[in-house]
Amino acid sequence: MQFTLLFFILLPLVEIYLMIKIGSVIGAFNTISITILTAIIGVYFAKLQGLSTLRSLAENIRINKSSIGEIINGFCLVIAAFLLILPGFLTDFFGFLLLIPFSRSIILGNFFPQTKNSKIDIIEINPEEIEEHDKFK
Repeated sequence: MQFTLLFFILLPLVEIYLMIKIGSVIGAFNTISITILTAIIGVYFAKLQGLSTLRSLAENIRINKSSIGEIINGFCLVIAAFLLILPGFLTDFFGFLLLIPFSRSIILGNFFPQTKNSKIDIIEINPEEIEEHDKFK
């Protein structure tokens, strides 16, 4: 609870500070234009990669392969699109990091090390019925 409250207070303050500093160097109109342009570009690329992830997920389901990686990548793309829609340079930076497949795999490798080339072992068993009088032998 405290982290979330701190996050929602500090993030806008950092974004406003960065916008003022960058705006004083490149101008207010250019700052606003860059903010709007990054949101449009980010959402466009998130849509393209999201569709690619959905195709890959459908193909993995069709061949009965584990698709947890595609689900996590899809979730990262949703977060990236959300961060890119938010106005500001810091959120755009992290949004583009999640949007690029190379940096996304590095980030996911740190948070989910078991998803990297993970292989699921399946143990097959043959159940047998045990008679009541055989239980205590």
